[in-house]
Amino acid sequence: MKKHITIILLMAFTMLQAQEESEKWTSGRPDGHAPISVMGDHTHSKGEWMFSYRYMYMNMEDLNRGSENTSFEDALSKYMVTPTSMPMNMHMLGAMYAPSDRLTLMVMGNYLSSEMDHVTRMGGSFTTASSGFGDFKIAALYKLFNKNSAQLHANIGLSIPTGSIDEMDVTPASSPNEVILPYPMQIGSGTWDPSLGLTYLKQWDNLSFGTQAKATFRLGENDNDYSLGNEYSLNTWGAFKANDWLSFSGRLKWGAIEKIEGANPMLNPMMVITADTANSGMTYAEAGLGFNLYAFEGSLKNLRLGFEASMPLYQNMNGIQLRNKETLTIGLQYSL
Repeated sequence: MKKHITIILLMAFTMLQAQEESEKWTSGRPDGHAPISVMGDHTHSKGEWMFSYRYMYMNMEDLNRGSENTSFEDALSKYMVTPTSMPMNMHMLGAMYAPSDRLTLMVMGNYLSSEMDHVTRMGGSFTTASSGFGDFKIAALYKLFNKNSAQLHANIGLSIPTGSIDEMDVTPASSPNEVILPYPMQIGSGTWDPSLGLTYLKQWDNLSFGTQAKATFRLGENDNDYSLGNEYSLNTWGAFKANDWLSFSGRLKWGAIEKIEGANPMLNPMMVITADTANSGMTYAEAGLGFNLYAFEGSLKNLRLGFEASMPLYQNMNGIQLRNKETLTIGLQYSL
């Protein structure tokens, strides 16, 4: 009799453990990762690795004064030169490793290339370009809880100033010599930038939800006597799991970027709007739609392809700045 009771108790304990495991949030489904544009959205189990590649295309075109569209003629009434567009391409390589079930470590490097088209008050036009490896980022993600199909984890990161802040190119006024390019065309921040974040995730049978609050702080001034503005954001997304290998997502983001502090003494703020720090910083909102493809079995198991396209909903800029347009992000993630 005691033997039977022991067996029943062991079976009940095993079933309870299995139920608790099934109630945990899991990354092993197509919507187990956030939209591909969101970083630090998930953690891993002890001993697990993940490698990722992302490509992002962001386009800026035309001008805003505050939250309203404005003309190039308006900008040229005060400045000698105004940009008209700036497409940017970014390639990002990342790796994650979990030394324990609670702690996941993350590193990320990127390569950026940008072009900026300009028109002058005299009716001329020209283009400048910059490219190079950006700032290197490291982070630690700490799981606070994972139960009832929900997870909360904290994110502590640091951006290391490996990207150039001395990018130069030839302009009509400087030809044949190169001159320092304005702030948006520089590759890095030039400062050590810590970041803090908190991410909440929740799953149901075919739906999932996530929200992430994040802040990035600039420490001190860089070698060119300025610091980029602190950044704050709140990302919220929902996803529908169509089947075991496909999910669709929608995302809303609110963000704020503070003005540049200080000024590069090699830049003339009266020449072009991007050299005037009064034309920096903004608050904005954007919306994105995307999908995740997930290999849940076979030789490609745990390989994930993500895509997202996003557009601005609202932009309120300090001074006159290029207006954000479409952003496209595609990426591959592989766990082992």
